[in-house]
Amino acid sequence: MITLEQTREIAGKIAQLGLNESVLSTLRQAYPGVHFTYCMDDDIPNNEPVLARDDFNLYLVDGREHCLCLTSDHEVATGIVVAEIIPD
Repeated sequence: MITLEQTREIAGKIAQLGLNESVLSTLRQAYPGVHFTYCMDDDIPNNEPVLARDDFNLYLVDGREHCLCLTSDHEVATGIVVAEIIPD
């Protein structure tokens, strides 16, 4: 489970530190047990982020089954996708 408050804290840390590989490493250390993935936001079509910012969106991952899938349910979330937004 990943709480809404944790999601907001994570977004705050990303906004403060900037989005790069070292930030993901920092997040992995700060939130052990939470799987973090990075991609571009346009790689995730037809899904609504659980938290949207100007430079990135956060999506929740449900890893309970053999295949990972996106979810909006914090109760079943096991990971977070940090999706960078690149202006056109």
